[in-house]
Amino acid sequence: MTAMATESAWDVHEGVAFPRGYRVEITDGRIIMTPQGENQSDVILEVAPQIKAQLAGQGRVFFDVMVDFPSSLYGYAPDITIVAPGAEHNSRGRYEWHDLEAVLEVELRARQDGDFVKKLNFYAECAIPLYVVIDPSSALCTIHSSPQPEGVYAVSEVVPFGENLVLPLEGREIVIDTKGFPRD
Repeated sequence: MTAMATESAWDVHEGVAFPRGYRVEITDGRIIMTPQGENQSDVILEVAPQIKAQLAGQGRVFFDVMVDFPSSLYGYAPDITIVAPGAEHNSRGRYEWHDLEAVLEVELRARQDGDFVKKLNFYAECAIPLYVVIDPSSALCTIHSSPQPEGVYAVSEVVPFGENLVLPLEGREIVIDTKGFPRD
């Protein structure tokens, strides 16, 4: 078990019933709720089993599960999270940012606003090794890698739907078939 010195953004919202069908995130201390679309759900249900099968017990995959980050101003439950082998829950029963090998999210280009940029920078600041954005509106996946301490990813690779999405994890690769991804 690990212990967090920083209060979790989720702690102040413990016991709050958020509406079903919405993604709830906390950015700069603000609660942001966005409706989840059918295509978002379809992509998640297509990707998660592919990852789980390839992990073969060497790590775990989750979707829409709260993760504790090192700031009480940010709380995210990524669409898909790959947790490193051997990671353990903290005293709150959640994984922490340093347990993550990758975060994958379904984000429409039209929604990639200032809050999206803050999240992208925050994930890099937290040294999340891979941040993958799957965009059904442009039929593109973008793999952000090589996080820098100043909150940017040094490398971005674009992969069109129909091509394999290769995730270089620690000591292994996950290959995701994107041919069946829905498009908006």
